[in-house]
Amino acid sequence: MALRINYNLASSSAQRGLGASQEAYAKQATRLSTGLRINSASDDAAGMA
Repeated sequence: MALRINYNLASSSAQRGLGASQEAYAKQATRLSTGLRINSASDDAAGMA
């Protein structure tokens, strides 16, 4: 009995892109909902200090 593994490159690429889009959306939604220019040090480290 042979083991067969399939890999869908297009699907993996689409999933990676979707994940990046969701992360960017979440970050922008946080910025909009708080109304602040700087929400964390990763936004502007010098401005946070």
